[in-house]
Amino acid sequence: MTDSVATAATAITSDSTAGVLRIGNWGVNATSNELTRDGEIVRVEPKAMEVLVFLADRAGQVVSREVLLAALWQGAMVGDDALTQAMIKLRKSLGDTARSPQYIETISKRGYRLIAHVERLAVAERAEEKLPSESSPEKAPVEPVHDHARDRPRYARRVTKVAALLVLLLAGGAAIYALREQSGGGGIEAPFLEDSAERWSALPTITVTPFETVGDDSTETYLARGMTSDLMTDLSQVSGLRVVSSLIFPRHDPDSKGSKVLAKPTARYWLSGTVQRQPESLRINVRLIDAESGRQLWAERYDHPFRDLIVVQEGIVNRLLQVLPVKVSEAERQRIARRYTRNVEAYDFYLRGKSAFLARQPRENETARQMYQHAIDLDPAFARAYAGLALTHADDYRNQWTPDGEKSLAKALQLAETALRIDPDLAEVYGVLAYIRAVRLDYKEAINLLKRAVELDRSYADAYAYMGAFHTHMGQPEKAIPLVRFAIRLNPGGGFIYHLVLGRAYLFLSDLEQATINLKEAIARNGADLEARMYMAATLVAAGNLPEAQWEAEEIRLLQPGIAARQWLQTYPMTDQRQKQKLLSLLATVGL
Repeated sequence: MTDSVATAATAITSDSTAGVLRIGNWGVNATSNELTRDGEIVRVEPKAMEVLVFLADRAGQVVSREVLLAALWQGAMVGDDALTQAMIKLRKSLGDTARSPQYIETISKRGYRLIAHVERLAVAERAEEKLPSESSPEKAPVEPVHDHARDRPRYARRVTKVAALLVLLLAGGAAIYALREQSGGGGIEAPFLEDSAERWSALPTITVTPFETVGDDSTETYLARGMTSDLMTDLSQVSGLRVVSSLIFPRHDPDSKGSKVLAKPTARYWLSGTVQRQPESLRINVRLIDAESGRQLWAERYDHPFRDLIVVQEGIVNRLLQVLPVKVSEAERQRIARRYTRNVEAYDFYLRGKSAFLARQPRENETARQMYQHAIDLDPAFARAYAGLALTHADDYRNQWTPDGEKSLAKALQLAETALRIDPDLAEVYGVLAYIRAVRLDYKEAINLLKRAVELDRSYADAYAYMGAFHTHMGQPEKAIPLVRFAIRLNPGGGFIYHLVLGRAYLFLSDLEQATINLKEAIARNGADLEARMYMAATLVAAGNLPEAQWEAEEIRLLQPGIAARQWLQTYPMTDQRQKQKLLSLLATVGL
């Protein structure tokens, strides 16, 4: 990441972002997410308001899309459409147009500029600053979950913070007990569940913080994220080591003097790094920190041709296994040494596809499909690329992005089974195949596949999240909660889907407070996800908050004009009819 992006991303947390402004003819209350003019009050989506305030703090300056995405969607896997949608909503609220702008000007190939006059009328005092749990690092070692509530009282915001903290700090022993108690009747029976809670908690832990890009080419972010993910995958195959994802996407190294630490590490050992790519060369800096003592255990710089990328990654893993206090069996070493592909160009296309797919939007889904296919063309034995390609076809069916959904779903199953034949020892492939089986409503086979995935990799967080989702779809939402919470413990940065799965489980359990908390977090991470919006609208109706529910319904219609809940549910993998009827009834209240 460039210095300018890092600076801008950090600046969003400054006191200047909160308060009452006048922008042109509009009064802007960033605390309540409202615009006012001549007695008219217009409510603005929280993310759109963040964009407006960010631009107001830099009035007259051109702000690039890269800076906006890095600052306002930190750590979220979203596509460019997320910013485009926020800008469309913002201009609609302001009564502005891109063609004849009075407020926000689009600068071709550069970004956006706020051109209206900005006056700061007052600085609002943020209630959050009064919470002792946030002012004391000992009591709040993690960054608070985003709370975009528009009119919730202070005590509700306090509940949000505390609940999020409890989710992330759920003790390993308690999680294991809950999983053992509630995963019966077809749930996960992973090897670690047979171990004692003490043994699980005693394993040395390592956090791989997301590697950062260095230089001006923001398009290389996919490479840094891909390397981070694969290092975690390799290390998770060591039975004597517990891999925990980092909580945030940090902007600075944890022990750099004068830098701001955004969150404390969640593991004993903390691996961080930077990636700088030139057309034909690669520079990677890595270092390993003992979080308890702050001592640097190992650091190294790799300067290699880009074609040596896979060799470099293997070298990093091998060195870590020498430095970390773990015993590695010969079988584990062989499994780690067997790379997913030896073709660097194929691997590069795979990482590009994976990055695009995570946005879960139709345009990015098509891009991901093309990237995965390029990877397969270069290496026909690349199992992970087949699995990724399968997911793009499954999502075409699930989201009704294609006129022939059944054909897409059949193609997805064929590709996933091909991936399994190529590499029957890869947990990720079993997770993908389980998801596709679930979309086909074959939950018995899907659960069996997830059991195998966890046997291969007990730190594979997605397996627990998938299992939680499946339980809710089958009418057992109470079983989803401990599973997804455990997934979040393993992978706190896992993305919006984990919180979506929790939110819908809590809705069907009639815990509307927790449903709202988690669905708000899901939307904050990916505001363009239709399913999260649907569940939020339903939750607001159930809570009797019809004005907010109607507002959410309008957001849904902007995302997909003419949408009808009954049609949307035709490809929804829920087998419990009572839950389906409840969802339809709630959404019908706001005309969906």
